[in-house]
Amino acid sequence: MANILEICQEVAALVATQKPQGLFNTTSQQEAIFLSLARSTLDSLRRYGDWQELTKEGELKLHANKKIYDIKDFCPDFFCLLNNTVYVKDRAEKVIGAITPEQYMRERFFNVPSVSIKFKIQNGRFVFLQTPPEGVKIVFNYRSANICYDPTAEFCDNPEKTNLTKDTDVPLFDEYLVKLGIIWRWYKRNGLPYEEEFNEYEREVRKRFASFLATKDINLAYGYDTEPEIAGVVVNAATSS
Repeated sequence: MANILEICQEVAALVATQKPQGLFNTTSQQEAIFLSLARSTLDSLRRYGDWQELTKEGELKLHANKKIYDIKDFCPDFFCLLNNTVYVKDRAEKVIGAITPEQYMRERFFNVPSVSIKFKIQNGRFVFLQTPPEGVKIVFNYRSANICYDPTAEFCDNPEKTNLTKDTDVPLFDEYLVKLGIIWRWYKRNGLPYEEEFNEYEREVRKRFASFLATKDINLAYGYDTEPEIAGVVVNAATSS
């Protein structure tokens, strides 16, 4: 995979402009523009959807008399929760979550408390409706906020990063998508027609993203699990946007 500087240099050759020599040169407006376009492109891809490259598993160990957990404490790169992926580890019980604010208020103030473990995500925190049992482990899948990795971090446990900080950083996304995203943004930034390049980028993003989605709902439960609450993980089908 090409690093972000090499990608920007290739873009510069395609749009017939001066190639950047270092994206973090604070004295060069041209290179600052390319860095800005690269960051904007990677951020938009991160926000586009649940890319396979960004899907990770998180784990939360519950403590006594504690109902609120800051997600950044145990998942520093957390961006958003993947629906239908939250479970109590090593047990058959499924966590019923995340519930809506309306459901949360109704259950808290008007209904008899349930034995199910329910939560909502609010202000970057797991907020449980009732104090859950101590020692239980909650596992879930989430979309990471990382957009690149540092190939020079040989002895680092996690070389992935949420922001570009070096010319040698390598995007987590497909190199061609990143290049297309920078190209149309460069044309727009310079007041040139960019509709054709933008449409090509959008088509390619949709095609690449759809290739990772299931074509139908996939139930990962055992054959005898027929009740919805014990039916296991359901991988949602692809939907048209």
